Amino acid sequence: MVTTRDFLPPGGAYGQLAVRFDPEFGAVWYTLEPRDRPCFNLDLLEELRQFQLRIEAVIREAAARGEPVPVRYTVLRSAVPGVFNLGGDLHLFARLIRAQDRRGLFRYAKACIDVLYPNAVNFDQPLTTITLVQGDALGGGFEAAISSNVVISERSPKYGLPEVLFNLVPGMGAYSFLIRRTSPDIAERIIMTGDLLSAQDMRDLKLVDRVVDDGRGEQAVLDFMREHRKRSNAHAAMGRIRRCIQPVTYEELITITRIWVDAALQLAERDLLLIERLIQAQNRRVEKAAQGQQRALEGHG
Repeated sequence: MVTTRDFLPPGGAYGQLAVRFDPEFGAVWYTLEPRDRPCFNLDLLEELRQFQLRIEAVIREAAARGEPVPVRYTVLRSAVPGVFNLGGDLHLFARLIRAQDRRGLFRYAKACIDVLYPNAVNFDQPLTTITLVQGDALGGGFEAAISSNVVISERSPKYGLPEVLFNLVPGMGAYSFLIRRTSPDIAERIIMTGDLLSAQDMRDLKLVDRVVDDGRGEQAVLDFMREHRKRSNAHAAMGRIRRCIQPVTYEELITITRIWVDAALQLAERDLLLIERLIQAQNRRVEKAAQGQQRALEGHG
């Protein structure tokens, strides 16, 4: 019998990731708990890949026993109040760009692709990947959110790709995922303006599948799984057909990543200063959220 323990590392717990298995739906819920700023640091990316390898191992072991796929859904969410994820590790970006460290930049970008690609192609299994967005999803957080097969959002989050503000474009899947959900001209407009979008804007553009009131996100995921599993075979077949017509390939994502690395290495000092200002804004936001959480705890006390 599959349990939560089957998805954990040898030490029994991840440092920046919380995992829970729901046997009723065959759903693995995994929650981002990043240290410091809520971005994708290298250690978190490594843990996410470890977690994905555990999913693949559980499925493989069940197949060897002649059992059906035990994982039917994965659900990505965040534990940070008001934030799903703010994207790439900008502090690392700035340091690597100043050092003209092509290998380091590519290593980071590839680590992102190695996590996003399995999620986008649902592990090549008859399972459905879901993102639950309960806080703002920016940059790589936006990319991570829409890499899932299904995106369920609460009403208050904002979405955006701010990279153009410091003279760069997103390079870890944004364009690839956007054009498979919407049109190329809308994808380019989102990328090249850096505008913030509401959850309803995202729904209107078919980038989010369901929008629910704040606090109703988890129940909305459960409702979706309850409805979805009634026709799971039809949904799985349709998913396979969709991937035949509009495949996302690892080679495509890696090629775009190499273009991103080339572009990143061309940033000027003024662009790097803008990145540093954005880091400071993120830090202030994290501090404000932490203070609000502390006040809420004191109020309950």
